[in-house]
Amino acid sequence: MLHLPEGDPLQQDLKEAYGKALKEFLGLVQQELEDADYEPALIRQYLTALKQFVKDPTVVRILSHAFEADCLQLDSRLLLQAWERLNPPVLPESFNWDQVSRRYLRKVRAIVQESDGLRPIFTAALQAEAVDQFRYQTDLSPDFDLGRYAASLREQYGHLQLDALASDGMAYSSLPLWRIFISQTVRECWGWSDRGSDQLKSFSPEASPEANPEASSEAEPISVLQLLAPGAAPVKTVILGNPGSGKSSLLQYLAVTWARQPLRDLPASALPLLIELYRYARVLATGGQSDFLTFMHQNAIGRLNQHQLQQRHQSGAAVLMLDGLDEIFDPLLRDAAISQIHRFTLEYPLVQVVVTSRGLGYNPQRLRQAGFRHFMLQDLADDQIAEFIQRWHHFPGLDRPRQQERLQTAVFDSPIRELAGNPLLLTLMAILNRHQELPRDRAELYHQASRVLLHQWDAEGKLLEDPEFKRFNLILDYRDKQAILRQVAYHMQTDSSDSISHSHLETLLSDYLKSIEVDAARGAARLLLRQLQERNFMLYPLPPDRYSFVHRSFLEYFCAWEIVWQFKETQQLDFAELRELFMRHWPDPSWHEILRLICGLLEAQFVGQLIEVLQVQEGESVQFAHLFLAARCLGEVRNRAKLDQNLTLLTQIQALVHYQREPLYQFQPEFPSEFSSEFPSNSQPTRPEILFFDEPTLLARQVRLQAVQTVAAIWPHLPQTQSWLQVQANQHPDANLREAASEALSLLHKPLMISMN
Repeated sequence: MLHLPEGDPLQQDLKEAYGKALKEFLGLVQQELEDADYEPALIRQYLTALKQFVKDPTVVRILSHAFEADCLQLDSRLLLQAWERLNPPVLPESFNWDQVSRRYLRKVRAIVQESDGLRPIFTAALQAEAVDQFRYQTDLSPDFDLGRYAASLREQYGHLQLDALASDGMAYSSLPLWRIFISQTVRECWGWSDRGSDQLKSFSPEASPEANPEASSEAEPISVLQLLAPGAAPVKTVILGNPGSGKSSLLQYLAVTWARQPLRDLPASALPLLIELYRYARVLATGGQSDFLTFMHQNAIGRLNQHQLQQRHQSGAAVLMLDGLDEIFDPLLRDAAISQIHRFTLEYPLVQVVVTSRGLGYNPQRLRQAGFRHFMLQDLADDQIAEFIQRWHHFPGLDRPRQQERLQTAVFDSPIRELAGNPLLLTLMAILNRHQELPRDRAELYHQASRVLLHQWDAEGKLLEDPEFKRFNLILDYRDKQAILRQVAYHMQTDSSDSISHSHLETLLSDYLKSIEVDAARGAARLLLRQLQERNFMLYPLPPDRYSFVHRSFLEYFCAWEIVWQFKETQQLDFAELRELFMRHWPDPSWHEILRLICGLLEAQFVGQLIEVLQVQEGESVQFAHLFLAARCLGEVRNRAKLDQNLTLLTQIQALVHYQREPLYQFQPEFPSEFSSEFPSNSQPTRPEILFFDEPTLLARQVRLQAVQTVAAIWPHLPQTQSWLQVQANQHPDANLREAASEALSLLHKPLMISMN
């Protein structure tokens, strides 16, 4: 702990602070157990063991270490060993001691800062540490140890940082970043577009009208690594991207690429200096050093001597990489950081500078005036997704052939393809794919993805530094936000709209906050809306005064979840009303995905009855959409073999390969004389289908083809599926259907999309 002389009156403050910290620690452990869906009675058994656990001398020493000024992390392995020595109840597989340790350390920092007695001592200890390190670097170690710095970069950034995403016990942190990194493309952009919902997801790719009035509105995409290659133009760059789009990974990859060179080559290469700006803002907030060189000298991993740093910068032999401008919440601190960026570029004009930020809420004016060009990271394309999947399954411990093919199928043959363009969500899919077939458990995928977006960035503690959140004391966990978004999505969908007015949305948020007794709910609602928009990447504004979900997939998921919640949790809906909802909405394609997700969230016996509702509908006028929807709903059920509807629905779908419908036009049309000149006398049509599409026949063909595709997609593992497809491929009179059946057969045993050599 902080060193206090014996008898110091602040000993009592320290004792009280440690007591608060223990309560926070127990709360963090309880949160992990709740996240594993453990019942309260079971959690109480663990809490009994925890009371003994926190008295263990090793545990006391570790938890006390958090009160020391130089403590950067706790040894979670020792915590695990101490727990196992007690022979307590077995923790769930998802329990993450590393995560508990990191969060506990942040809690302790907050407790110390709140203590008027301890805060000055703690700050003084930090300053003394900084002074000692400064003297060590300047007086005792003037050498510029590039080898040590490179080793530190490799250790800090050389592997994937997936502790927060992965809770399945797999050592994903052993995956080297440089082996899994996929180079994305970027488009140069000018400003945020307000021309429509699609453009709102990214910056408008328009070059500066002042610089180039003739600039095309569609800038060509280029490789981001090509853009940022040493010596390439531009020297000053801002990389913009959505949450999870790979901004931080990009800068880390560039730093590690330099660090992996042979030691003899390091002096000749531009030195990468990577600063996480939210850490820099902390120093500014406490009145610490304000320029980047001083910060790197005192805070960089491996420590860098300021004198040699300055020489490097004056010669241009460095790259300054500033990550996360948007993560500086205080406007004054953000302005101060931007001023430092501008001042740095004026003082060291030869140094390449790269700044990253989220696009939403970013104001490009000041850095644009400072000569920075702006580029927006693009979503991963199909070939980039396929390459990621191949690289991911290259590592030991991953069942490569089966899981790689399963993930490829899930991504490219299902609606989750839209989410897969985001590197973070694609990584999450790869993690989840180890334990489940993603297309059959899409509701769980959306749940996990929403948890990442609503919780993970905030859980790292950056959001808690937002002064407005402190003012309102608004600390919501991801479950609160999920509950809010369920209501928002339900209102949007039932109002037959993909958007909601600002006033209506604010009222929904305010009413929820009042229900959980949040003070000043209206002001807190405005803050929460900003967070859902700017930090959680769930909602985005539409002109003139409306909001929508960034991905409709999330609207559909949250709406489905709300309906199931009303049925299972609050009993606002009984099963008769749920059946009525299916009967009312199945003809509307905008409801199909929601109805499917509802089935994915319900028990099998309920789904069976809902499928029966669909089976008996009259759907020929809409190309049997009721049966195809029923099949897709069945596809959401894990154990469908127990459902009587499984084989009866299969029989109904198979029968559609013989569907016929009489042509609508059975007569020879009489063409008005004014049309006769359009056709030479020897080429005027004698059969109406030459002039008119034979629409009914075309629709019948579409029905037949969809029947083949549905059987292959929903019942691929039934023994009779392959034999039935074989019959259709060999004997059906429709050549197009024979081809479709042959293709479906090949897909049942298709080779991997990419070789794993």
